[in-house]
Amino acid sequence: MTTTKKSRPSYIYSIISITLVLFILGLIGLIITQAKSLTTHFRENLEFTLILEEGVKDKKLEQFVSMVESQKYVKSTTFTSKEEAAKRFSEDFDEDFLEILGENPLFASLSIFMKAPYANKDSIVLIERQLLAKPEVKEVFYQEGLVDLVNANVRKLGLILLGISALFLLMAFTLIDNTIRLAMFSDRFLIKSMQMVGATRRKVTRPFMNRSLINGLISGLLAVFCLIVLLYFLQNNMPELARLQTMANFVMVCLGIVLTGVLISFLSTRSAVLKYLKSELDDLY
Repeated sequence: MTTTKKSRPSYIYSIISITLVLFILGLIGLIITQAKSLTTHFRENLEFTLILEEGVKDKKLEQFVSMVESQKYVKSTTFTSKEEAAKRFSEDFDEDFLEILGENPLFASLSIFMKAPYANKDSIVLIERQLLAKPEVKEVFYQEGLVDLVNANVRKLGLILLGISALFLLMAFTLIDNTIRLAMFSDRFLIKSMQMVGATRRKVTRPFMNRSLINGLISGLLAVFCLIVLLYFLQNNMPELARLQTMANFVMVCLGIVLTGVLISFLSTRSAVLKYLKSELDDLY
């Protein structure tokens, strides 16, 4: 009984240590999901502009716009008429060029914002070819260099984050494993005593396994609570940044933290208990 009481503080220290490690792991998870949302945001804000032919009837133009909006690669569109284009030009340059030229030389246009998976060079080339074949389209314009730059940086960012997440996952596993083994060290004589009085391996390991599951669950839930507090702080102080974090991604990160805590706690405890069961009594001193 005395051994159990003495081991209690080590379990508390173990829970606190695991919570801190899981919290850091959760931060990495949030950063990865934020980065994914950010790259999606950049890709979906690349503008793909169609310059429309002069003299297309309104009804036919409406049909064409509806056809474009129904395409699977389109997230949203913005139609700009000749008159709106002239008005914007005059506002931007503070000059009424219609009085000088006597006519409006600008064309109506349709700006397309694509869904993220289609905002790459190969897809855009195919889409451009299809749209140029339409009689309503005079010209297609997009910043090819910007598309290449965004996609190149997305690939680099993905590789960097993959490497960082793998490193932190390894560090988290190592730290949690060492913390649990250190906590179990105080129970080594209790484990050996139970074995020596005839308890089966299953009977010896069961209470420690149950405790490991509870400790892992508590640590995971405490880490999730810390992340919720952090997200609340971000929403109040940096709403633009917090807006990129979707609830679905946050729930996935939280579930991942809890499952990681429970799994590593269970495996590390089991390994430590079996190690002491196989050890000779003299080796425990």
